[in-house]
Amino acid sequence: MGDLQNATAIWAKGILFILLGLFAATLLLLFAPDWRVAGLLCLSIWAFCRAYYFAFYVIEHYVDPGYKFAGLIDFAKYAAGIRRD
Repeated sequence: MGDLQNATAIWAKGILFILLGLFAATLLLLFAPDWRVAGLLCLSIWAFCRAYYFAFYVIEHYVDPGYKFAGLIDFAKYAAGIRRD
């Protein structure tokens, strides 16, 4: 499968990710309506966003500028020391 090139499809994909996240968060809070669950959900979302930023921005710009990642699996291989040709 090739890279997604169509700008409209990329925007649609991004919007669908946001809608999916909002839907899942809403269902979680409906099933467990507690401020602690809401706080932990916010903390989890924030932490995963920072981890994603770390994997794709910090590593590529500050640690190894010559290495470009294709996705999270590619980053995991890089972090484990598995180098591609």
